[in-house]
Formats: sequence, C-alpha cells, structure tokens
Amino acid sequence: MILPTFIVGIVVVSFRIFVDLISNNNFEFIISFSTHLSTFFYYFTYSLLFYLIKVKRFQSHLPIIIGLSTLIEICSSTVELVFRHFILSDTINGIILGKIILIALIRSIFVLGIFSMIKLQKTEQEIDHQQTQNAHMIFLISNLYEESIELKKSLQNAENITRNCYNLYRKIQSKDLNINIDELSKKLLVIAGEVHDIKKDNQRIYSGISKMISGENSTDYMDIKEIGNIIINSNKKYADSLGKNIKFFLIIKSPVKHIHIYTTLSLINNLVSNSIESISKNGMIKIIIYRVDNYIRFEVHDNGIGIPDKKRNLIFKAGYTTKYDMYGTPSTGMGLPYIKKLVEELNGTIELKSEVNANNTVFIITLPIKSLSEKG
Repeated sequence: MILPTFIVGIVVVSFRIFVDLISNNNFEFIISFSTHLSTFFYYFTYSLLFYLIKVKRFQSHLPIIIGLSTLIEICSSTVELVFRHFILSDTINGIILGKIILIALIRSIFVLGIFSMIKLQKTEQEIDHQQTQNAHMIFLISNLYEESIELKKSLQNAENITRNCYNLYRKIQSKDLNINIDELSKKLLVIAGEVHDIKKDNQRIYSGISKMISGENSTDYMDIKEIGNIIINSNKKYADSLGKNIKFFLIIKSPVKHIHIYTTLSLINNLVSNSIESISKNGMIKIIIYRVDNYIRFEVHDNGIGIPDKKRNLIFKAGYTTKYDMYGTPSTGMGLPYIKKLVEELNGTIELKSEVNANNTVFIITLPIKSLSEKG
C-alpha cells in the first residue's frame, strides 16, 4: 500500500510542476518544487489513512462514512499545512484550521452525495433489469406449462407405441404360423398413426420452445463438461420427482470439446435414469468421463441394489425388465437394449461390473471419439 501512495503523491506534484512550466514564462524549478512539495504529503497521508482505517467496511453506513472522510480530509490538510509552514514559512492559526475543517466537511458531503447518486442510479437500473427478467421468467413459465401438457400426452403415446411394438416383436419372434397378415397390417397402421401424432405433438412443442429460445445460439456439438452438467441437472430433477435423496458427482479427467450432444445425452441419460430407479431412497451416482487414446470412456457408478450374475445376460435383451409401475404394469425393457445397439452402431463397447453384496454397479461405455466429434 505504501508504494501506490508514493506514486499518487509524486504524480500530482509532477503534474503541478508541469503546469507551472507551460504557463509561467519565468519558471524556476526549485521554487515550483518547493511550492508543491507539501501536496505530496497531503495525498500520501490521505491514501494511507484511507487504507489503514478501511473505510470501505462502512459503505452501508452513510453518517460514519461522512465522519471518517471528514476526519481523513482534516488530517491530510493539516499535514500539508505543517509541511508548508516548514518549507514556505506559511502561517498556521485557528482561522485557517477552522477553514480546513469547514472545507473538509463540505468536500466530503459533496463527494459522498455524488457517489450516492451514482449508486442509487445503479441500484435503480438493477431493479429495472430484475423486473424485466422476472416478467420474462413468468412468460417463459406460462409457455412451458402449456408445452408440458403437450409433452405429457406425447410421452404417454410413446409408452403405448413402445409396448405395442414390443408385443408385435414377441409375436413375430414366436414364429407363430397363424399370424393374420390383415390383422398385423392394421396394427402396424395404428402404430404408424400414433407415431404421426407424436411427430405432430413434438413439432408443436419444438415450435413453442424454439420461439422462447430464438435469441440463443443453437448447436449440435458441445464441450463434454457442459453436456455432463446438463445430465446432472436434469437427473437431479428426475430423482427429486421420485422423492429420492441422491447425490450426483461429475468427474471429467480428460476434457473433450465438440462432442455430439444428442447421442451423448441419449446414452448417458438412459444409464443414469436406470441408476436412479435402482436406488430405493438414498444413494449416490457418479459419472466419470475420460479419454483413452482415440476413445472416450463414460463410467456410470451407483450404489443401488446391483445386478445378480444370473441376470447379467438378460438385461441387454429386449423386453426384460424388473421395473413395474404403481399399477403393476411392467416397463418395456427397451432402454439397455437400445443403448447396446446404439453403442455397437458407433463401433463402441458397453460392459457391466456389479457387486450385489457391495451395492456397487458400474456401466462402462467406450466409444471412438470420431464417432461423437464434429466432422471437419
């Protein structure tokens, strides 16, 4: 702190000497230096006292600020006056000291008045900005509520279609020779119609949401850390909606940029949602992402119920499930088979490590980075 106070004092004295130089034809350096030297001690004392007293601590208490500023001003002016007395033999008396006190008080009030006006204006701008943001948020929430109703309908339709498709899949796989082609074609037509309804619903939802975020930059690729944060935040909400207390951890050992958002979200969100559903009430889910040569590896750890050895070969088969809703209706069992198929299409691998007794399950997906990275 001492160095800045020296610099301030030296700069002010130098500036005043320079002004004398350009404005006085009979300029003499010694006289000018002697005249302005005492100014150095004013600024030095002012800066030093301001720092030592730590005036900023009291910025919310205006009377204290005025009092301290006046006191610092009086002390600094008195120090300057004392040095002027020794250097230039200026007189010091009660009248001069009274003037110093009065000027110090007026100057402090004036400066603090300007400061308060600036601060008030800034506060008003912040309030206006906050009110604008609140109005915008209310608008977004009202629109999102409408879209959520459409989305709920679309989700129900998707669940029905998935179940109907799986039933058809089982019937065809059973190699039943008595399959009625007309009946099958009608069912497929119904499914096609339901898919078309979902498409229309999603188009309406997308149109509504895209209007809300029309000012945002949209891209299909994103930094892996940003994608990881999206996964964590969305699944925290899912866990909360199920009334579960789950702690999430995201560990990125090797940052990877420009990864395809939707493919990554589709794979990891499926695994994380399975982990959430495997935890009864309280638990932990950890996502670890790192690079191995030209591959990227995603690990999803949870301390749920685990998967027994005898069921490890079944979990990747379409239709296998251990999850039932409140009415006893089984889940479609299409999540892990879908993940496995997508991973294989991307020339990657998925493996499972589970210790039932230790309540530790780990799914590991390894993919070539080029299968997720932005082309070109």
